[in-house]
Amino acid sequence: MSSFFPRPNGSRRSHAGAQVRSGTVLGLDGLELPVLDGKVLDDLEAELAHTGLARNFAVDYASMWEQRLDRLSAAVGYQDRAAALDAAISLKVSSAMVGGLRLARLAETLEAAIRAGVLHDRERVMASVAETCRATVGELRFRYAGVDE
Repeated sequence: MSSFFPRPNGSRRSHAGAQVRSGTVLGLDGLELPVLDGKVLDDLEAELAHTGLARNFAVDYASMWEQRLDRLSAAVGYQDRAAALDAAISLKVSSAMVGGLRLARLAETLEAAIRAGVLHDRERVMASVAETCRATVGELRFRYAGVDE
C-alpha cells in the first residue's frame, strides 16, 4: 500500500486505527461509541445556565457539517497534510463538543494517521467519515426538531 503524507524525513510508518474495526468505532473501553451522546449538550447547557447557547451551538454545527466535510475531503484528496490535520482536528473538537462521540473518535483516528504520515484506503476512510457525519447531524436534528437542514 502506498503511504499518505510521507514523513518529512522520508520515513514511513504504518498506522493501525485500533479504535476502528469493521466499520465500528470503539471507545477506549472497547465498547461501541454512540453516534450522539445527548448528555454532553445537556451538561453544556447546564454549565451555561440554560441560556440556549448549547442548542445554538448544535444548530451551527448542523449547518456547517458539509463545509467541514468538504474541507477535510479536499485536503485529504490533495494530500495537503497541514490542511488535512487542521480539518481533522476541527472536526474532532467540534464533534466532541456537540456530543458526536463516534465522529470525534473517527476524526481522532484520522488525525493520528495524518500525523503518522500514512493513511491507507483514503476513499473508504472518507466514506466512513461522511456516513458518520450524516448520522451525527441526523441525530442532532432529531433531538432538536428545530435544527435547520
